[in-house]
Amino acid sequence: MMREGDACVALLRSKLHGLVERNRSLEEENKQLRHQVSRLKGQVSSLEGQDTDRKMLWKKLDNSSTGNSYLKEKQFVPNNDAKEAMDLNSTSCYSRQQFSRAPLVRSRAPRVPNPPPSPTYIQPTVNARKEGGMAPPPPPPLPSRLLKSTKAVQRVPDVVELYRLLVRREGKNDAKSGSMGIPAATNSREMIGEIENRSAYVLAIKSDVENQSEFINFLAVEVQNAAYKEIADVEEFVKWLDGELSYLVDERAVLKHFPNWPEKKADTMREAAFTYRDLKNLESEASSFHDDRRVATPMALKRMQALQDKIEQSIHNTERARDSASGRYKDLKIPWEWMLDSGIISQLKMASLKLAREYMSRIVNALKSDPFTNDEELLLQGVRFAFRIHQLAGGFDEGCRKAFQELKMYASKSD
Repeated sequence: MMREGDACVALLRSKLHGLVERNRSLEEENKQLRHQVSRLKGQVSSLEGQDTDRKMLWKKLDNSSTGNSYLKEKQFVPNNDAKEAMDLNSTSCYSRQQFSRAPLVRSRAPRVPNPPPSPTYIQPTVNARKEGGMAPPPPPPLPSRLLKSTKAVQRVPDVVELYRLLVRREGKNDAKSGSMGIPAATNSREMIGEIENRSAYVLAIKSDVENQSEFINFLAVEVQNAAYKEIADVEEFVKWLDGELSYLVDERAVLKHFPNWPEKKADTMREAAFTYRDLKNLESEASSFHDDRRVATPMALKRMQALQDKIEQSIHNTERARDSASGRYKDLKIPWEWMLDSGIISQLKMASLKLAREYMSRIVNALKSDPFTNDEELLLQGVRFAFRIHQLAGGFDEGCRKAFQELKMYASKSD
């Protein structure tokens, strides 16, 4: 009896020592996070000030460009004496700037646009009914891979039961923390140099307005007539459009002189293409995720949790903006069906199942290989993550069910 009591005391002391060390590391991490938050708040304040200054400078530049862009050509050609004085002055003023006046003022040849990309989906012609009406086109079918994966997902009641059991035993709520990336500060010297060189900048804009009108009108017609069935085609079209517009000195400043430019549709097509591209990249990242066993377990679990946070946030943002965005997309002949639950959202949920399988497998492997691991805490962490994805995806596939059964075996042993 004495030996058993000593063994229990030694075990409790080792666990207590481990918890004290963990508490100390968490306090140190909390201190570093507080310091980082204060530093980031300072950067936010600095960037807000720089943004205000930039807006004021751009406003002055727009005012000056409105007054100077349509002056007669002779106002920019001084006499010989004045020209020599201006040359000396411009040499000293612009010697430290990024570009000289001459290459921007020089007229460029009219741009010959490249042809727009061809759509990958061609809408079939529908025969008219006898009554004269048109039969509605059938909805696009789901990909076979996605349809097969969706049918394989089934609800597992044991996940909910085990989750409630362990949470009731633990009696604690999860503490979630997040970090927000801050973009790097804009180089103020480059911004000031650009605005100080506004004379050449305004002349370059004037040159594009005069010489590239046929090119811009061609792009305006292509944007106005664009009507695609697949969002991937919109993504390719936006890529082509941005490549063509990059030929202009300043897209915004030049296009505002063309009232026929379909700005609303072009911006909405960019919005749809970029949103889809970000979601598709996220789905690809999660689907191809591989747990590197050389990475420590806490760090590996954090990576998977961070990736799942991004997936859930993206799904939430898409569902929240879907009603308003789909109406705008319909009016402008932009595909919107990819925002439905059967589209990219379903693919993201299937990718979450891959993360759940990797997460539970990592925890089971840690419980097998490390006898000093805090079994109860690690089990609770794994069950919480499994429950979270089970509710999001509406069930588990075969791989997740097998990984959960292994996790459940360890939970029953701890009882």
